[in-house]
Amino acid sequence: MRRLIQLYVDSFSGLQNDVWVLSLMTLINRAGTMVIPFLSIYLTSQLNFSLRETGIVMSCWGLGAFAGSLLGGYLTDRFGYYPIMFWTLFLSGFGFLSLMFIHTFIPFCVAIFIATTIADSFRPASMASLGAYSTPENRTRSLSLMRLAINLGFGAGSAMGGFIAGNFGYDWLFIIEAITFIAAAFFFIIFMKNKEDQEKDMMDSPLEEGKFLSAYKDVQFLFFIALMFVTCIAFMQIFTIVPVYMKSELGLSEIEFGLLLAYNCLLIVILEMPVIYLVQNRFHRVDLIFVGTLIFGLAFVAFFLPFNIYLVGIIAMTAFTLGEIIHFPISSSIVLDRSSPSNRGQYMGAYGMAFSIAFIIAPTLGTEIATIYGYNILWLCMIGVCLLAAIGYVGIRMFTQVK
Repeated sequence: MRRLIQLYVDSFSGLQNDVWVLSLMTLINRAGTMVIPFLSIYLTSQLNFSLRETGIVMSCWGLGAFAGSLLGGYLTDRFGYYPIMFWTLFLSGFGFLSLMFIHTFIPFCVAIFIATTIADSFRPASMASLGAYSTPENRTRSLSLMRLAINLGFGAGSAMGGFIAGNFGYDWLFIIEAITFIAAAFFFIIFMKNKEDQEKDMMDSPLEEGKFLSAYKDVQFLFFIALMFVTCIAFMQIFTIVPVYMKSELGLSEIEFGLLLAYNCLLIVILEMPVIYLVQNRFHRVDLIFVGTLIFGLAFVAFFLPFNIYLVGIIAMTAFTLGEIIHFPISSSIVLDRSSPSNRGQYMGAYGMAFSIAFIIAPTLGTEIATIYGYNILWLCMIGVCLLAAIGYVGIRMFTQVK
């Protein structure tokens, strides 16, 4: 037991104070993102959108995330991460607050696109900021700490969101999300130091060997991003189709699904930092991503198990979580290490776009397959998608210099 406690302590040691403050700000922000896991339920049960219309709305969310990743990457390299992080947080609060007043299909699509474009412009800036706030030696653990803060906040928000939606109504989800975005913006501007001046000399210096002027000229990186997109097609189902499936087919309530998401986040809080601390220097990073992708596939296998609905939900969520823990901190660190200070926003924007494009396609693809062929065929397709991505990562390991 003493060794386990020491392992846990060691996994958090040596991180810069700025990284801790940035993570705390992220936790405050993500605690309010309780709309995301309940949006598909809200659209179908409260606004009476069809399953297809819900898929289109969620795709508009993905379009906004794509636009935000592209815009955020450009603005970060143009103006720096510091002002972009503040203004995207501040304006996102008002963007999401507006959603509670919109109840028809086309206006909701437009509003969700605008709100998400603003919100996701924050992501490339925040990821790029870790280049200044962390060191190369602890960059992966710094990314893991950020993810821990995201998931701790998301888990608390999901559990609270399920309780609020089930007892007080969905409008309060939008109100609380707006408040936390704005609170996070002021927390950031008060407590975070701007270190961009320290990077200006690095930005003007000659490009390091093996670095590219543009992320979009780095062919090996673009192939890696394409595989990330394929992986995210499967992963994004947990935020779009899985909630509807668990409510309509498994009979879980909003409160029960919220608790399941809270379980997901609790596992990440408990396991991610020690796991990353143990594996980051012992295995090739692409090998770890390969394993994480296969575990995503196992999550969909769980839906075929002839067990109690609660046990099926727990098994599936456990697999999703383990895949997340292994895959996303490692892939983020690969992208961050491959960039330079002058194009870090561009690289992190491209990485974010893999998620965003997946969010555009995944909801519509998932709802169409589920509507026409049923959920079991959808799960089989997602298992195939994970296997395809895993094979691609083997190719990256063998034939490229991505590492």
